[in-house]
Amino acid sequence: MLKIIHYDWLTWPEVVDLPRDIPFVLRMGEGSIINEAAKHIGSETICLLPSLPYGWQTSVAPVSEKMLQRVVTAIFDGLREQGFTRFFVVHSGNEQLASEHVEQIFLPRFPAYDPPPLAATQQRVILIPCGHTEQHGYHLPLNTDTVIIGAIANGTAEEIPEQAETLPTLPYGVSMYRDSFAGTLNLGGRVFEDFLLEVIDGLVARGADRFYLMSGHGGNGSFLHNVVKYAGDHHHHIFATTTFLHTSGHLGAPAIDQYRKSAIGGMGHACELETAYLLYLRPELCKMERVVDEPNFISTPNYYMDWIEGGALIMSATWEDDTLTGAYGSGSVATVENGERWLKVAIEEKVAHVQEIHEQARRRLERRAEQTTQGLTSESVLKKQSWRT
Repeated sequence: MLKIIHYDWLTWPEVVDLPRDIPFVLRMGEGSIINEAAKHIGSETICLLPSLPYGWQTSVAPVSEKMLQRVVTAIFDGLREQGFTRFFVVHSGNEQLASEHVEQIFLPRFPAYDPPPLAATQQRVILIPCGHTEQHGYHLPLNTDTVIIGAIANGTAEEIPEQAETLPTLPYGVSMYRDSFAGTLNLGGRVFEDFLLEVIDGLVARGADRFYLMSGHGGNGSFLHNVVKYAGDHHHHIFATTTFLHTSGHLGAPAIDQYRKSAIGGMGHACELETAYLLYLRPELCKMERVVDEPNFISTPNYYMDWIEGGALIMSATWEDDTLTGAYGSGSVATVENGERWLKVAIEEKVAHVQEIHEQARRRLERRAEQTTQGLTSESVLKKQSWRT
């Protein structure tokens, strides 16, 4: 009987215990018959990676074949760095995704599992939730960031379906300093940025002009800022936006302060906040008997760790300086009730952001139209300046 190990459900110590020759399987989308893939591989046990939710030509947001190859290679490179040796990509499309270390298996996929198509119009902001597959201490699974930001994005789109629609959550992001703890994968900054830029390019070509890149993983933040800037430079008429993290703005920050049980330093990574979310969203994946609190981040006035990071300094510091288990904070004090509270507030906050994006777009489009009607350009205004005569 086939045994399927879901990689993203594991904790990092469980990744350490995996046999290095276990076959890893990456699917392009859901709906492939895993038993058929296992027969091809010739193994009674496989380790199933989170499927890539889009990128191939018949997906909801396609990119070029070369770009898709770069993404697949980066995903498996993270596993090769950990000593694993057998890699398979399952795809029903025409793209050639095999490489020196990766074998491709062509299998049909059932379209019933596909996400609904995007309208890709100016009437809706397209949410692009970006999670990650990353260690979260002894007690939380590798898919923690993906689960949380996916729930927030889906909740936002469900709350205001006429104003927002969402792509499926991308489960692969960017992580540095991966040597400390097993399990963490890494697309790399350039691949991550280029992939999302191609996604946006394709959606703009279809008529979309409003995008909200939503991050569930702190390591994605600076790269999402770059994507927003590059996208705006490529397409001057669009409105691309991002924020640092969820549950951190005008509604999230007060809600954290109101209900948190830990002191400053208790909410960083695999912390009170993320543990509360997972206890509410995926309690079966939480191993609370293993939780270890590590709130002793080396803090100075301009560099410290909490969910809403403070201080003027940005520093490159290795994980082991501040944690030996992979956690920053106090996961042991997390509660299901707070997870439910914070999710509700996070969705409300994102709804407000979407509405603000629409307001910004409306007012800027009105100003552009007014300037066009009046024949106003930067050059025409410059010519009228008295100091130039």
